[in-house]
Amino acid sequence: MKQTTYTVLAALLVLVLSGQVLAPDTSVTDSGSRTLNALPDSISGRKTLVYTFAIKDNIAAPTWRITQEAFEEALSLHADAVILHLNTYGGDVKAADSIRTKLLNAPIPVYVFIDDNAASAGALIAIACDSIYMKPGGKIGAATVVNQTGEQVPDKYQSYMRATMRATAEAHGKDTLITGTDTLFTWHRDPAIAEAMVDPRLYVEGVSDTGQVLTFTASEAITHGYCEGTATSIEEVISKIGIEEYELKSYNPSGMDKLIGLLINPMVSGVLIMIIIGGIYFELQSPGIGFALGASIIAALLYFAPLYLEGMAENWELILFIVGIILIMVEIFAIPGFGVAGVAGIIAVITGLTLSLVDNVVFENPEFTGEGLGILMKSLSLVLVAVLMGVIFSLWATRKLLTTTAFSNLSLKSEQRTEDGFIGVETEQQSLIGEVGVAHTVLRPSGRVMIHDKLYDAKSEYGFIEKGESIKVIRYETGQVYVVKV
Repeated sequence: MKQTTYTVLAALLVLVLSGQVLAPDTSVTDSGSRTLNALPDSISGRKTLVYTFAIKDNIAAPTWRITQEAFEEALSLHADAVILHLNTYGGDVKAADSIRTKLLNAPIPVYVFIDDNAASAGALIAIACDSIYMKPGGKIGAATVVNQTGEQVPDKYQSYMRATMRATAEAHGKDTLITGTDTLFTWHRDPAIAEAMVDPRLYVEGVSDTGQVLTFTASEAITHGYCEGTATSIEEVISKIGIEEYELKSYNPSGMDKLIGLLINPMVSGVLIMIIIGGIYFELQSPGIGFALGASIIAALLYFAPLYLEGMAENWELILFIVGIILIMVEIFAIPGFGVAGVAGIIAVITGLTLSLVDNVVFENPEFTGEGLGILMKSLSLVLVAVLMGVIFSLWATRKLLTTTAFSNLSLKSEQRTEDGFIGVETEQQSLIGEVGVAHTVLRPSGRVMIHDKLYDAKSEYGFIEKGESIKVIRYETGQVYVVKV
C-alpha cells in the first residue's frame, strides 16, 4: 500500500514539475516581452539603472541616429531598462522602421511614455516597446501612410505598413490561459488592432468601425491592451514598473548632434545655398580669388557634410555638384560665349543641391510617385529660390561694396568712353616726339613713316609729304603720331 502511495505521489510530482498539471483558473504569460518583474531594486550592490531618451520631433534620419547613440550609451552603462519619452506626429517610415527593429531587438526591457501623441510612424515605434504608458489625454494610432500633401499613397505601401504593424504587435507574443482542460491563447497586443490603425477598411468587433482609421485615447488603449497604464512623468512610469530604488540617466545630444540638427534645417540649408551660389557669382564678377570664394567653399562643406552624415546625400550627388561647378568654370574661362557646357553645369549644380535634400528611399520604388514627387518639388523649390536670392544678393553686394568709401579704391570711379576719345592703344608712340625719320609711303595726309628702322602709322601735320623725304615727329594724339617735313 505504501509503495503504491509513493508511486502515485512520485508521478504527480513529475507531472507538476513538467508543467502538465496546474491549479484550475491559473494563467501563464508567454508574451515574449522583456520585463523587470523579477529584477531586484539593487543588483550587485547598486541601484537599478534606468536610461531615458526623447523623441519629440518628426521621425527622420536624425531620429534614427539619436536612437542608435542612446542605446549604445545605455548598453555601455549597463542600464537595466530604457524608457523612451515619445511625443510625435510621425514622419519618415524608413527611419521609424529602423527604430522599431532596434527596439524589438534590444537586450534590455524598453518602455515608452507617450506624452500626448504617438501618431503614424510614432505609433509603430510605441508598439515596438515592451510596455506602453500614456499621459492622460494622450493618443496613439492613425498610422496610414501618406505623402507630403497628406494624401494616402497606393495600397501597395499601405499593405507593407499593415504587415509591419501586425508583425510588431505579434512580436510581443501571446497570453496563455489554461482553465481545467481548456487552453486559450490571446495576443498580448492584438495584431488586428495594430493593422486597423493603418487601414480604415478593417473591422475589429467592438473596437473599430469600417471606414475609420483607428486611434486610441489613453483609456481606450488600456481597455484593448495597448497601454499598461497612465502616467504624467518619467518618474511615475518608473514607479508603475515597480522600481523603487533607481538611478536615472538621460541621453544628452552632443554639440555635434545639435549642430547637425541645425544645419539640416530647411531654412539654414537655404541660407547656405545662397552663400554657395552668391559667393561663386561674386567671385566671377571680381578679379582674383578672395573672401567670396572661401565663403562659398565653407558653405558647401556645411551644406553637404551633415546631409552626408545623415545618409541623405550620396556620393554621386556630391560628384554631380562638383562636376557642375567645373563645367561652369570651363564655360566662363575656356569657351567663348555661354553654351552647352554652361547650361549643363547649372543643371548639374541645381540637381546635386536638390537631390542631396531628398532621402533616396523615396525613389527606390518607381510607383511611389506621390511621396517622391512631393518631396522632390519641395526641395527643388527651396534650391531655386535660394539660388535666385544668392544671385540677387551678390549683385547688390558687388554694387554696395564697390561704391562705399571703404571699398571705393577697389574699382575705377570714372568711366572712360570711346566717344570722349578714350581708346585702348599702346603708348610707345609717345616717346617718339622729337625723333626724325623718313616717309616710308606718301603721306596724303596719312601714311607710314620709318623711325629707327621701325614702321609707324603717321599723319602729316600740314600738306603732303612724298615718299623718302625726311620727317620729324612733333606730337602724339589719340594713338596717332603727327609729323612735319624736315
